[in-house]
Amino acid sequence: MTTEANLPGRPASDVLLRQWETASVESVWLRPGDWYTPAAEALVEALEARLDTAPAAFRLGQARSVAGVGITEAIDDMAVLFKSAGYESAPIRSIRALCEGWTEGDTAPVTVPAMKDPESGLGTAEYLTRRLAEVYGAAQRNGRAVTESHALVVVDVAVADPDPWQRMARNAAVGQALTNAYGEGYPMARIADGLYAVLVERGMSLGAGIATLRDRISDRATALRVGNLMRQPPRVWIESLPAEHSYITSLLESLQR
Repeated sequence: MTTEANLPGRPASDVLLRQWETASVESVWLRPGDWYTPAAEALVEALEARLDTAPAAFRLGQARSVAGVGITEAIDDMAVLFKSAGYESAPIRSIRALCEGWTEGDTAPVTVPAMKDPESGLGTAEYLTRRLAEVYGAAQRNGRAVTESHALVVVDVAVADPDPWQRMARNAAVGQALTNAYGEGYPMARIADGLYAVLVERGMSLGAGIATLRDRISDRATALRVGNLMRQPPRVWIESLPAEHSYITSLLESLQR
């Protein structure tokens, strides 16, 4: 019988990562939206490759500490991974490494990522990622599929790099156009120079609003006399969200290329 674990083309590490997240959220994890971190994926890869998991556990401890996760929750969470992989318990060496990483992370200076882009007045890519984590967490708790309930509206106005002043004027124009078009309550961000995204709920009017948004951006650019600094007409499209939040970073990075 074919199962999730042996679907063709599905990496074993990806399956185990999803099993770990699901089991942890259902048992020991307090806030579903902040579970994923690249350090968790690295630990799964080390375990699947039968490598020493202590170095990856150390990095996971650091990540958990910086995110404000308690040491007990972090240990319980890692124990879920090893049980999901068929082990009776996590190795003492890896538990110790996790604790050491957590302690170091707890004393290290915490760098708070910028949440607002000063040029456009919109959020940053980090802000959008955080808001998306909340949406995925809520969807998981309510048994809904984010792919069916939400999407990103992506706007691309990029042209050959203008000078800094022209770039700021362009970002300000698009930021105002998006704010006027959507109003309060819609997470919006500048995810790269000339590239913007808005998190929206799917509905009957989603597709019809794309043409209106394109016109608003063009009109605002004309009013601010920056039409020559952006792609004409702007590219606006609906980007589907991945089924799992762990792929959001990859999606945003792919849009920036």
